[in-house]
Amino acid sequence: MISRRTIVFSLTAGTLLATALPVFAQSRRSKSIQMLDTDNDGTVDLAEAKKAASAVFDKLERDKDGTLDKRELSRRVSAKDLAAADPDHDGTLTKDEYLALVEQRFKAADPDNDGTLDAKELNSAAGRSLLRLLR
Repeated sequence: MISRRTIVFSLTAGTLLATALPVFAQSRRSKSIQMLDTDNDGTVDLAEAKKAASAVFDKLERDKDGTLDKRELSRRVSAKDLAAADPDHDGTLTKDEYLALVEQRFKAADPDNDGTLDAKELNSAAGRSLLRLLR
């Protein structure tokens, strides 16, 4: 038989989890925006995304040849996406090609076409795909 104490404990634990999970998820989304939102308006625009992408490119580009290869891109871009983002088909991305890919993913994450991404848009599949390029 289930005691009253067990029922109360279960209800309390369930209530705490139900309130804590959305706060945790919001905290993660907020960190993404805080990391990218240099003008502190609560959203990320394309210029902010490209600025972050440029810094990430410079950090990843270890061999200083001006391009990112599959190894340097490690898990940020699939082989299929690399091929699509590589117009000269040399198997690498220049900074301009990387920034063009960021712009493409930014636009995919901005369904309302307002030119900015909020926490909800960054948490979408397209937003998470963009964030992989910016971290």
